[in-house]
Amino acid sequence: MALSISVVVLLAIVVFLLVRKSGLKFGHAAICMLLGFYLASSSIGPTINEVTTNVAGMIGGLKF
Repeated sequence: MALSISVVVLLAIVVFLLVRKSGLKFGHAAICMLLGFYLASSSIGPTINEVTTNVAGMIGGLKF
């Protein structure tokens, strides 16, 4: 659960920076956010969650 909260915070920071520095309009960011909510509640939502979990596990397993 802590990982998903960290990803949400990271993505929120990225969107904030894109709105402030790269000229992303707030309306575009809101549409992207709505798309994320609709994707999460669709039939592809569990697949996206599984892929994200697997990628996070692979990154967490890297040894430097």
